[in-house]
Amino acid sequence: MNALSLEERTALRDAMQRLMRDACGETQVRAAMETQQGYDEDLWQQLSQMGITGLMIAEDFGGSGVGPMELEAVMEEAGAALLSAPILASSVIAAELIRSLGDDDFSQRLLPQLASGAMIATAVLGSDGGRWDPQDIGITARQVNGDWQLNGLGNYVLHGQNANVLIVIADVAGSLCAFEVDVKQPGLVIEALPTFDRTLRLAKIDFAAVSGHRINHTNDVSQAVRQALDLGLVGLAGEQSGGANKVLQDTVEYAKTRIQFGRQIGSFQAIKHMAAELLVETESAISAARDAAAALAQDRADKDQAISLAAFACADAYVRTTADSVQMHGGIAFTWEHPTHLYLRRARANAQLLGDSDHHRERYLQALGA
Repeated sequence: MNALSLEERTALRDAMQRLMRDACGETQVRAAMETQQGYDEDLWQQLSQMGITGLMIAEDFGGSGVGPMELEAVMEEAGAALLSAPILASSVIAAELIRSLGDDDFSQRLLPQLASGAMIATAVLGSDGGRWDPQDIGITARQVNGDWQLNGLGNYVLHGQNANVLIVIADVAGSLCAFEVDVKQPGLVIEALPTFDRTLRLAKIDFAAVSGHRINHTNDVSQAVRQALDLGLVGLAGEQSGGANKVLQDTVEYAKTRIQFGRQIGSFQAIKHMAAELLVETESAISAARDAAAALAQDRADKDQAISLAAFACADAYVRTTADSVQMHGGIAFTWEHPTHLYLRRARANAQLLGDSDHHRERYLQALGA
């Protein structure tokens, strides 16, 4: 892991901020979310050229090989800009899962393509529960005439309809195994799911005797999934805290310029109190996200606690900030033309994406007790 210095991390953040400002404004976001794939392919190439798609992939496999703190910094800027791209699905969770499984040949074959952005991968982990539970795997695998065949259902798969390859966790006679599945395999049906956040792409994937290549993992599959999801949660927390901070900044600016009853609405005591409370929420979320990234990067003993804390604190702060921001804007924020509701939609969807707040609170308490 090539952890950057504070100055280098700041430069990376600034570069990402400039790219988002130039290529991911509200107009571009609205245009991208109306497309089938849900993201701007030209922007995806720019992210690749900048090294963002290979941020968490080792240099040996064509990536930058940096750590969670750099990921969190980049995702803050992505969240502030409402970036809709398969970074979390492909460049973070799938890439980390591939690395953590420990199959060097498999990593050598796939990771360089993920790092360059030429290929998109996603992990098929959950069943109808919508979150990772090693006791509730929705897909089984068995050998038929020497070939592996997968059957079952994978639900809420992030960017499943955009992926070129699936990393599938399946039950093999009571044990967990990982498989590589090409999306063009016969018997595979990928169905796009409706989403409250129109910048988000989720899919339901049905496996009916689908051929898969068993990954020769040298590490425990459940542990590999947990490592990938922990990194994903750090990235998601960064996105949520960055989005919450941007919404608060925009709302404060609006309160300074909106005149009602002959006064700026920001001078009203009720608005002041709401803004002050949201400032505490957003600053706390940013601190939690950055601490979780540092804990994971440093492999601290309390990393499980820090990640779970960030998971529910950032999700709750984002939801509250966007909801209160709509109220502070008044009726205009309810209109389709105003951007505030786009952030509210993102906040509501992200709060369920890798497990809801109650799930992460429970995990936090378990880690605290341990």
